[in-house]
Amino acid sequence: MSHWIIAPVVLPAILAPIIAFVMRHDISLARAASFAGTIALAAICVGLVVAAADGQTVSYELGNWPAPFGIVLVLDRLSAVMLLLTAILALLVLLHAVATGWDARGRHFHALFQFQLMGICGAFLTGDAFNLFVFFEVLLIASYGLMIHGGGKVRLQAGLQYVVMNLAGSTLFLFALGTLYAATGTLNIADLAEKVQALPVEDAALVRAAAMMLMIVFAIKAALFPVQFWLPATYANAPAPVAALFAIMTKVGAYAIIRVHTVVFGPDVPVLSGVIGDWLMPAALVTLAVGAVGVLGARRLMSLLAFSVVGSMGTMMVAVAAFTAETTAAALYYLVHSTFSAAALFLLADLVVSRRHGDGLRAQQPTVQNGLFAALFFAGAIGMAGMPPLSGFLGKLVILDAMQDTPHMKVAFVAILLGSLLTIVGFARAGSVLFWKSTGLVPEPVDPEADAVADDRPQPAGAMAVAPTVLAVAMLGLLAVFAGPVSAYLGDAAGQLYDSSGYVSAVMGSGEGG
Repeated sequence: MSHWIIAPVVLPAILAPIIAFVMRHDISLARAASFAGTIALAAICVGLVVAAADGQTVSYELGNWPAPFGIVLVLDRLSAVMLLLTAILALLVLLHAVATGWDARGRHFHALFQFQLMGICGAFLTGDAFNLFVFFEVLLIASYGLMIHGGGKVRLQAGLQYVVMNLAGSTLFLFALGTLYAATGTLNIADLAEKVQALPVEDAALVRAAAMMLMIVFAIKAALFPVQFWLPATYANAPAPVAALFAIMTKVGAYAIIRVHTVVFGPDVPVLSGVIGDWLMPAALVTLAVGAVGVLGARRLMSLLAFSVVGSMGTMMVAVAAFTAETTAAALYYLVHSTFSAAALFLLADLVVSRRHGDGLRAQQPTVQNGLFAALFFAGAIGMAGMPPLSGFLGKLVILDAMQDTPHMKVAFVAILLGSLLTIVGFARAGSVLFWKSTGLVPEPVDPEADAVADDRPQPAGAMAVAPTVLAVAMLGLLAVFAGPVSAYLGDAAGQLYDSSGYVSAVMGSGEGG
């Protein structure tokens, strides 16, 4: 049993309190520790992806307590990919926060950042539904601290709404877990898979209720209709680097839906008879529509980007709701793409807004480096809207191809294509206002020798500040270039989900499953 499986949880868990209590007054030391920890996390995640590539599911039993009595962490292809995605995104966000000075606006940014990584990695690795709740709470606490980083009345109000909504979801989560435990006597995911499958249909009322409550909880985390309203206000008012990190937050909810509602409440479970998909598909379609219309009608740049995240979640969940291995594989590819696409746009928004008078979509004098920012915005926009040649086009194409053999093919085609059209129009309007329309005033050239303290004119972004945005856009290009091997790996990950025997035997058996 490899102890590297627990490292993505333990590493940030140890580093966070050290930074909080020892380094909070020394920003240089905190930055060095945070970078070292995040780079080490990325290296570990690369190793875990390679280790999971052979198709074996590995269970890590904490304290050698066997499942279902002890706490288990489970590594398979899906969890390994999600860990690597988190680590790469964390590196980009951390580099941007340090290069732009965002991390210096509060003493505990790096500690909260590491706690956030601990919660995300734990949620992707846990093999127990109750510990999924625990890691969700770690996420909630850390994300609220990051949300209000830098202060401000509007940010505090948006943070309060975010916390209240997620606390309501956490309460419902506890109700769902209690109901599920009353019906089955366990909360271990592998053990639940066995017991729910064997449960007589006439005794399954409590399990059906628990499954629907869990779906609502995960829908809150994933910002699905009708509980998506918290996301636009939260993301639009969060610090842009934090909003970029939050690009993975909604994916935690999507991951929970994919994991729990395939392994435990899969489409072949007789006690549910497809009821989850019947509810999830309409919610996904409406979420896609809400996101697309929100992009079209947005009057602020950050609001536009927040609604684009809502729309991307709707697109992805349309594929998930079909609950087949092919559509899930397509959804996973789009999940990876949309994470980098949203991150690139939020990081760029920070560079643009900090050099304008607010983020309102209205004509102002041209920003410094207007051409560079316009090019990056154009690249991020075509990625988010799903236009060639970046990975968004391929992501939507593979979703549409996978949906052909499903009963929802026609409505999915119409929703995704129409949503893409509205998103293109919304981003085109925003880009033209931000970078092409101006008040006619040309900014004076910036003298690099001038005293930056005395000069209140916007300063050009340095190479280190622009680099994370460029790298995030480059990831979209790499996903398109290597779409074949990436799709193959994610297809194998989806196959593991729908053939859960390896997962169950790994957790309930010897610790390894084929």
